[in-house]
Amino acid sequence: MPNLHDGNCPVGVLLRILGGKWKLSILCDLLDGTKRFSELRRLNSGITQRMLTNQLRELETDLVISRKVYAEVPPKVEYSLTEIGKKLEPILQQLEEWGQTYLDEIKSN
Repeated sequence: MPNLHDGNCPVGVLLRILGGKWKLSILCDLLDGTKRFSELRRLNSGITQRMLTNQLRELETDLVISRKVYAEVPPKVEYSLTEIGKKLEPILQQLEEWGQTYLDEIKSN
């Protein structure tokens, strides 16, 4: 198995792209469709505007989401999953299922 910190390790790449306190939550929100910045901020209570901006920029740089700016006043910006980002859906669903299984297990112990 390649070293996780090696740029060629698939798991390391995944962790680099999805690592961050808010990225998984943002991606799950975008599974439901395109969202505006303010919607994402409302759906992720506790995130600061600066942190949301940073997380969105990183996901955009990694080509997982796309950003569309409309030329109007006030400016309107929408975020959506790219084709490669949409391929994360089954992974995110599996993570949710695992989390539920974990919660059920620790409650029963």
